[in-house]
Amino acid sequence: MTTHVDLGMPPVGGSVLLADPRGYCAGVDRAVITVEKALDLYGAPVYVRKQIVHNKHVVNTLADRGAIFVEELDEVPEGATVVFSAHGVSPAVHSQAAERNLKTIDATCPLVTKVHHEAKRFAREDYRILLIGHAGHEEVEGTAGEAPEHITLVEHPDDVDDLEFPDDAKLSWLSQTTLSVDETMETVRRLREKFPQLEDPPSDDICYATQNRQVAVKEIAKEADLVIVVGSSNSSNSVRLVEVALEAGASASYRIDDVSEFDVAWLEGVEKVGVTSGASVPDDLVSDVLSFLAEHGHPDAAAVRTADESLTFALPPELRRDLKAAGQV
Repeated sequence: MTTHVDLGMPPVGGSVLLADPRGYCAGVDRAVITVEKALDLYGAPVYVRKQIVHNKHVVNTLADRGAIFVEELDEVPEGATVVFSAHGVSPAVHSQAAERNLKTIDATCPLVTKVHHEAKRFAREDYRILLIGHAGHEEVEGTAGEAPEHITLVEHPDDVDDLEFPDDAKLSWLSQTTLSVDETMETVRRLREKFPQLEDPPSDDICYATQNRQVAVKEIAKEADLVIVVGSSNSSNSVRLVEVALEAGASASYRIDDVSEFDVAWLEGVEKVGVTSGASVPDDLVSDVLSFLAEHGHPDAAAVRTADESLTFALPPELRRDLKAAGQV
């Protein structure tokens, strides 16, 4: 049984607090459907550069249907169909795809595309862009590729101490969309303190879903002794949820890919368990965790709702065009 609890009201019943919202965001849903529709329309194989989203179960399910995941475009046969992941790619990748005569479908999340546009605009106006994010993450590589000569990566608040720019330098900041809101704002605070001329992007780059899931996990962490985050290890937003839960007061928090990684010893002495999932996690993986908890003395789940999400994104235009031509729209 699952009951619902609105923000500001005490949780009712049960010993499991289920974060709401959790799981799939609009960008992930769009990206996964893009690959599914491409397989239906063009037939297998459809190539995908990098993981379409950072969840191994989603990737494995699509691979079983005929998607072939590659690291770089030189692994894709010339003339084949390739989907770009939700994390975005640099202009150099688009150029390489054109050189190899690949049919491309760009499943980049529109919120990531917004950051790319901001990077290009700031670069045109000759700003030094301080990009807050994690080195090596696909999203950071794609954004940095829009204006590499203008971008300086800032990974942690403490990195600000080592930055030096002239007093008259034009500075702006952007961020990876899946970071900890609190840590990012602390980095921005330090940047602004050191560089008063720092300019903000038109809007906060951290996506609505990342923020909503962090707010929800903070709420359940206030009450829960243990918080379980379902998500893969390469999912930045899932890893951040563990950190946020601990900072918000949870005695312990663990990230698991699925229920097979749940250690029953974690439940020793625990009265209330909080459960959430990253933005690229199918909800059936959460359902499996709830069933496991029910079998181990935590039968009732109270959903703690902190926001309603209704945003959806249209499929990539090149796919919509082909679906329409095939009479599938």
